[in-house]
Amino acid sequence: MAEKIIRSIGDPVLRERCMPIRTVNASVLKLLNDLADTLYAEPGRAGLAAPQIGIPKRVAVVDTEDGVIELINPVIVERKGSQEGAEGCLSIPNVYGYVTRSTYIKVSSLNRNGEETVLEAEGFTAICMQHEIDHLDGILYIDHVKQGDLFEEKTDQSIDVFRLIRESRQL
Repeated sequence: MAEKIIRSIGDPVLRERCMPIRTVNASVLKLLNDLADTLYAEPGRAGLAAPQIGIPKRVAVVDTEDGVIELINPVIVERKGSQEGAEGCLSIPNVYGYVTRSTYIKVSSLNRNGEETVLEAEGFTAICMQHEIDHLDGILYIDHVKQGDLFEEKTDQSIDVFRLIRESRQL
């Protein structure tokens, strides 16, 4: 079921800068729950942002084996270090690419009670949070990939990243 609601590359909502949440209310809580349910329906995935299910709101969830992290209006307020790793995305199926991200981030966000919180993340969790926050700004991980660093998942065959970016912006 999740495959039908996940928006794929080329869908214009994936390139929108999402609208901030003004008030954490029942619909925002439902969105958080729907995002988590959809994420868990996709084995091996670590995050999902609202535009990926067609909702241009600044809401995302991340779960890197330590429980769900809910992000409402997240802003990265501090970054340190640099790490490169392979990333994939539910909205760009069967493709992965190498992306450089910060090794440590500090994020200001609202929690489900509408309270401002500051979260710190390192390593894989930091990568996932940066990936999902990018979604909220209409940025896909392929926008960070250098030519020659994007591959078809099953064959490891190189894909033209510039062609894929152009196609993602055409609709």
